[in-house]
Order: sequence, then structure tokens, then C-alpha cells
Amino acid sequence: MNFAFSEEQEQLREFVRQFLDNYSAEATVRELMETEEGYDSDTWVMMAEQLGLQSLIIPEEHGGQGFGYVELVVVMEEMGRALLCAPFFSTVVLAANTLIHSGDEAAAAEILPGIASGETIATLAFTEENGRWDEEGITMEATADGDSWNLSGTKMYVLDGNTANLVLVAARTSKGVSLFKVDGDSSGLTRTALATMDLTRKQSRLDFDNVSATMVGTEGEGWTVLETVLNLAAVALAAEQVGGAQMCLDTAVQYAKDRVQFGRPIGSFQAIKHKCADMLLEVESAKSAAYYAGWCASEMNDELPSAASLAKAYCSEAYFNTTAENIQIHGGIGFTWEHPAHLYFKRAKSSELLFGDPTYHRELLAQRIGI
Repeated sequence: MNFAFSEEQEQLREFVRQFLDNYSAEATVRELMETEEGYDSDTWVMMAEQLGLQSLIIPEEHGGQGFGYVELVVVMEEMGRALLCAPFFSTVVLAANTLIHSGDEAAAAEILPGIASGETIATLAFTEENGRWDEEGITMEATADGDSWNLSGTKMYVLDGNTANLVLVAARTSKGVSLFKVDGDSSGLTRTALATMDLTRKQSRLDFDNVSATMVGTEGEGWTVLETVLNLAAVALAAEQVGGAQMCLDTAVQYAKDRVQFGRPIGSFQAIKHKCADMLLEVESAKSAAYYAGWCASEMNDELPSAASLAKAYCSEAYFNTTAENIQIHGGIGFTWEHPAHLYFKRAKSSELLFGDPTYHRELLAQRIGI
């Protein structure tokens, strides 16, 4: 297929990049990653009101703009490039997608307008202490209590779990995995920030002790929804990884031009040329995988599961390798706290493991294509 972004999509990229250059510069990222919340509320409001980013993929009937997934891929790529510190991934990619695909119109009508306006910060909690990303890993139990449900158990690695005012939770009933919504300040819910390598993306441990919850969607059909959401999340994360990898490539190439050693730019040495060429090959290949997966997501076609796993596996390794080579090309300065190279390296490693590592997704891909 011949894939190219439209003029409108390139304009969206330009607008988002200009905004992030102003509000997600390196100094801002360093400042926000040291805070407990991990984001700036004023910037979050501007993202919603001026750019309409939170409402991008939300249907128009729920206060959104109704754009497709290719537009989200463009936005995620720019956010990855800027290492944006904000609960966008948890709120839009995870929570909003879960509601959109849950089939629960009442829940969607209740929650999605708040997400679109920037008022609601939401997240999805499904991974547990076993660290698994599949259906068997969900062991938390939900017990019926009249018209509502009670949840007890622990969820781990919950993105922005400490700041979300709404949590969508995967738990088991007698009919199987189901989805529930819980207020962030619910009685019996304890939220603990996790110490992570990547300080730019906050994660939490959520302990549920008989927490009152409301079911979202149909009982026992939660995993069908989650499977779709995890595929869409893998595509969005792959796009984010591509943005970060491109930034590292650009930084490394510029440094190779500027840094003079033995009377000539280090980029003129064959070893550095080869490193930059290898980085370019990985970044361009990662783009192809992420963009194709983004198109599959926008069409919601049968190829999405395979394309999502392929993109997640390849982009994870490409991003990590590119950040590592970026540090090598920078030499001593690349290892220092003052240089941003380590921020991308840590984001790359964290993203590599999120939603399953490359080995897990290659195995999924093999299963999905019948190997």
C-alpha cells in the first residue's frame, strides 16, 4: 500500500509540535518528573481547550471530535518526541478507548464528555502482582452487592493511578472477566506511587479493600473489550516510541556534525557513520510498522491484532537501541544527568516492558498468524 499523511494530518503534527516545544521543553520535563502529580494542570487544560487533544478520538455525540486513529498516531509520535509529562496515555488511549469499545452507551455518555473537556483524568487498572498482561493474569474478584459490586485485590503498574479521579478496573465475576468503574477517592481504595526507572511516566499500586464499583459493559465480556483496547494501546505506544527514537536520531546526527575531534567532526569517522546509518534504518522501519498498525486501528480491520503486536515488538527494540546508540555517540556527556539522553533511554526501557515485552508480542504474533 502507498501510505502518506494528509495535509490536515501534517498540520496537526505541526500544531502539536509547536505547542509541545513551548510547554514540554526539557527544563519543563525535568521539573514535572520530580513532582508527585507528574504533570502541569494548566498545560492539561490548554491541551483540551486550545488543541482539543483529549477529545480527538472521542465520538462527536459524546463531546469529542470523532477523528480516527491515524490522527492519534500523529499526536502520540509528537508526544513521544517531547517526552510529554501528562496523563494523556492513561486517560485517552486506555480509559477512553475502553469506554468507546465497551458497548455501554450509558457509561460512555456519562464519562466521555468529561474526558473530552479535560475535566476527567481516568486510567485503566488490569495488571496485577503477577505482572502478566493476558486474561489469566486477572485474578481480582468482584462480588455482587445488590445493584453494585465490591472489589478486593491489588492492581499494579497503573499509569497515573495516583492522580486519576476515575479508575476502570478489570476483575472476575462468576461469568468471567468484567469491567468496573471506581471513583479515585473511593472508600477502601489505597493508592501508592511506585518507584520507577522512568520518572516521566507515573505508575501506581492500587489496593482495593471491598471497594464499591459499578459494572461497565456486559458481565463476563470484559476480556473481549480489553483485548481490543490493548491492541490499540500497543499501536499508540509504538507511535510514541517512534517519536522518541526519531528525536534521539536527530540529536545524535547533530552532535556528530558539531563535535570536533582530531581536527574533524566525529561524524566523518566510519564507526560513527555506521552507527547513525543503523539508527536511521531502525527508525524508518519502526515508522513503517507503527504507521501501518495505525491505519489498521483506524479501519478496525482483521489485521489489527497482528499489526499491533508486530509494531510493539519492533518499535520497542528500535527505540531502546536508538537511545543506547545516542548515548554512545555523545560519549562522556551522554552519560551525565545534565544531558537528556538518559531520559529517553529510561522511557525506552519502561515502554519496552509496558503491555508486554518484544518476546511476548512475537509469541502473540506467531499465534495470531497461525505459526
